[in-house]
Amino acid sequence: MRGLDDKVAIITGGGGGIGGATCKRFGEEGAKVAVWDINMDSAEATASAIAQAGGTAQAFACDIADYAAVQAAVAATESALGPIGVLVNNAGWDVFKPFLKTDPALWEKIIAINLMGAIHTQHAVLPGMAERGAGRVVNVASDAARVGSSGESVYSACKAGIVGLSKTLAREHARQGITFNVVCPGPTQTALLEDVLNESSNPEKLSEAFRRAVPMGRLGQPDDLQGAIAFLASDDASYITGQVISVSGGLTMNG
Repeated sequence: MRGLDDKVAIITGGGGGIGGATCKRFGEEGAKVAVWDINMDSAEATASAIAQAGGTAQAFACDIADYAAVQAAVAATESALGPIGVLVNNAGWDVFKPFLKTDPALWEKIIAINLMGAIHTQHAVLPGMAERGAGRVVNVASDAARVGSSGESVYSACKAGIVGLSKTLAREHARQGITFNVVCPGPTQTALLEDVLNESSNPEKLSEAFRRAVPMGRLGQPDDLQGAIAFLASDDASYITGQVISVSGGLTMNG
């Protein structure tokens, strides 16, 4: 894809799952990959895999729920790799429970990671992008933002908030050469999904229900997402902004 070579790209939650696959794809495209994750060991494993494949990557430990930590990680990234050209907000977390069985402490944690985390990273990165007159932001939300998902009420609300935030920032920064787009995965085989399944009363039944809901008849894989994310970050998507794309095997069909 055009325009990713030598570009500095932050990818949050880069230690595994969709984030890890996306980091490796950006490495293959020639980007300088900043692998952000709350777990430094996981981030370093991804960065090492990119380096072994001939790419450029560095790991950074960052809790995106902490704005001061995000600011510090942005400064460290730019010091090590250069000005940030791409931000992929991929990190997320959830617990699968009916709304009436949740409590304020859980709401606050889900919101801090899934909504405030993306707000923090964008607020920290955007001044530099605006000053340079260029930038790509890809926010990974969820099909739960578009159609809802039983047992994921607050998570769905956060991801819907990401969609609204992305469209607003796309309007505010269009003339500064910064694009904002959203990729919405459906049920995808990641550690987060495994946690969700294991916390349910019948993991096999829930997994089968997810599969049946997808017209293509299978759960997504992390590698199913990285192409769409890389495309939206590339120069091939320079005239695309404020858009939401589901990568979900047909689970959601909007147009």
